[in-house]
Amino acid sequence: MPGTACRNCPLRKRSLFLPFTEEELSFMESFKTGELKVDPRTTILLEGSNAPQLYTVLDGMGTRYTTLENGKRQVINFLFPGDFVGLQAGIMGEMKHSVEASTQMTLCVFRRDDLWEVFRRYPERAYDLTWIGAVEEHFLGETIASLGQRDATQRIAWALVRIWERLKAVGLETDGIVPLPFRQQDLADSLGLSLVHTNKTLKALRDIGLAQWSDGQLELLKIQDLAALAMIDLERPQARPLM
Repeated sequence: MPGTACRNCPLRKRSLFLPFTEEELSFMESFKTGELKVDPRTTILLEGSNAPQLYTVLDGMGTRYTTLENGKRQVINFLFPGDFVGLQAGIMGEMKHSVEASTQMTLCVFRRDDLWEVFRRYPERAYDLTWIGAVEEHFLGETIASLGQRDATQRIAWALVRIWERLKAVGLETDGIVPLPFRQQDLADSLGLSLVHTNKTLKALRDIGLAQWSDGQLELLKIQDLAALAMIDLERPQARPLM
């Protein structure tokens, strides 16, 4: 198989992801057709498109976003290693949002036409897809709660804590620091804030010693205090299926 064989996948070593049975592993090796490597700012899936591929992020990070009629962009969420991409087009026939690489990315590629084989022959794997959809719905609900009930400082604190937790869970944390290659504009777009307000809030969090985001790296200096500010409990991300 081109690229990384599923049984050698580095993500499978992470406790964040549920283990495969030998049968599931064999199926995934037949389901995967190859790998795609893309450069930063490459559009992977375009809103309104009917792409024939599905993807799992093996390495790198990206953004999901939709474009409004006035040309403005709304970031829906961020993509991290282990995320499954393209299910929307697989079920609904076309993408309702776009997906763009924020860094160099490596994606495992699957044929969309083979998706129905998953439902016919491997109901446990099909349930995993349902679980992934449910978790994304839950996260969007948490995002809506942030937009409606948290002020700007609390929104940014919430986002930084949740991103830091997820990146730590996939092994990208070193000495309290995780890579965060997104632009401040991306964070602002995801939280319904202006770039100026976002910049001022990040500076304020740095000045009071809670978080520092610079040069593509995020360090949470007092994560308990930052979580309290965001009105959330620190939690280890729930173990999730890996497609």
